[in-house]
Amino acid sequence: MDGIHANQLWKISASEKLGLTGMPVAPPFPRLPPLNALRAYEAAARLGGFAAAAGELGVTPGAVAAHVKALEQELGADLFERHSRGVRLTALGNRTLPGLVAAFDALGQAVRDLRREAAPRKVHVATLPALAQLWLSPRLPGLREELPDIDISITALESPPNLKRVPFDLCLFFTSGKPPNARNLGADIIFPVCAPSLAGRLRHPADLLRTTCLVDAAWPEDWTLWAAHAMPGTPLPARGPAFSLYALALEEARNGAGVLMGHRALVQHDLASGKLVAPFEVEVPLPRSLTLWPQRSPMPREVENVVRLLAK
Repeated sequence: MDGIHANQLWKISASEKLGLTGMPVAPPFPRLPPLNALRAYEAAARLGGFAAAAGELGVTPGAVAAHVKALEQELGADLFERHSRGVRLTALGNRTLPGLVAAFDALGQAVRDLRREAAPRKVHVATLPALAQLWLSPRLPGLREELPDIDISITALESPPNLKRVPFDLCLFFTSGKPPNARNLGADIIFPVCAPSLAGRLRHPADLLRTTCLVDAAWPEDWTLWAAHAMPGTPLPARGPAFSLYALALEEARNGAGVLMGHRALVQHDLASGKLVAPFEVEVPLPRSLTLWPQRSPMPREVENVVRLLAK
C-alpha cells in the first residue's frame, strides 16, 4: 500500500468515527417566512388593522389574520396584541416594522422599474371612475394623436393608491393636499346643472325645494354645501334618487329627470355642448383641487409627455 492510498483510508476511517459520513459540503440555507405572510403582517402593521390591510391587498380580513398568525407561530413570538376593538403592535412589531416597510417599498420600486424597462412605451393612469369617464376619456383621442407610440391604460379607483406599492405611473384625483410633484388642474367648483327643458322652472335657488334633486352617492354632502352659500338658513334636502356612479346621475340630468350638483371638471363638456345648463349663478369652490401627480420624479419621458398634454 503506497503512502497516498493509506492516507486516504485514514481520512475515511476518521470521518466514519466522527459521524461525518454524507455531511453536505454546504449546510441548507435557512428558510425564509412565506412572502404572503410577510406582506400581510407589514400591511396590517402599517395600516393599523387586518381590515385595512385586506382592502389594500385585495383579500379578506380573515386571510390576513391567518397569514399573521402563521408568521407568529413560525417566529415563536407575537407581533400583535389582540383586543375586542382591534389589534395593536407589540414591542417586537414596532421595532421590526420600519425595516419591512422599507423592504417592500424597495421591492415595489424594483418591480416598477422592471415593468418600465420591459414596456417603456406604456403609461398607466389611476383615477376616479367619474374622472375616467367624463374628464379623461374625452381627452384620449387628442393624446393618441399627439403621442401615437404611447399606450395609455386607465384604471378606475375610488381613492388614490399607494404608488410605492402598485404599478401606476400617474394619479388623477380630487385632493385637498398636494402630493409630491403634483400639478393642480383647477379647483373643484360645484353648482347645480340640469337639462334646458327644466331650467325654465328654476328662477331662484328656493325653487329647488319643489324639484327633484339627483344625488351622487360618493358626494352626498354637495347639496348641503351649496345650499349653505346660495340660500343660508334654508335646508335643502336632496329628495331625488341616488346613484353610485356620477356618470349615471349625469345621464339622468341630461334626460330631464332632475337637477344634479355639477362639478365643473365633470360637466364642462355638457355645458359647452348645450346638453346641460347652469340655472343659477352661485358657484361654490370646495377645499380641494383636481390634481395630477406622477409615481416618481424625474418622470420617464413618456410619462412627462402625457402630463404635459393633460395639464394644458
